[in-house]
Amino acid sequence: MSDVTFHNAARAGQLDEDEAMQVIIEGKEVAIINLGGEIYAMDDICSHAYASMSDGYIEGDCIECPLHGAQFNIKTGKAETPPATVDLATYEVKIEGDDIMVGLPNG
Repeated sequence: MSDVTFHNAARAGQLDEDEAMQVIIEGKEVAIINLGGEIYAMDDICSHAYASMSDGYIEGDCIECPLHGAQFNIKTGKAETPPATVDLATYEVKIEGDDIMVGLPNG
């Protein structure tokens, strides 16, 4: 049994390049980000304070929290700048046709 289950999260046409959107997958808030044509997924809620990362600003490989400006690496989830010190979880993404599929851990 796989340790992740893939969920249909969005359609590729819903997300322009260098844009993020929030999706809810099994009650979990996930940010889907189109970074230069590659799709990434990470926790949507900032680890510092409750704010939606999908409302943030994309700069280079980072997304900036709209509340206090903490930056997280989109590819790794690493907290790059204060005030955040806790990384965000990232999730495997695969494209099937026009569907963006996000893999969430089982259990």
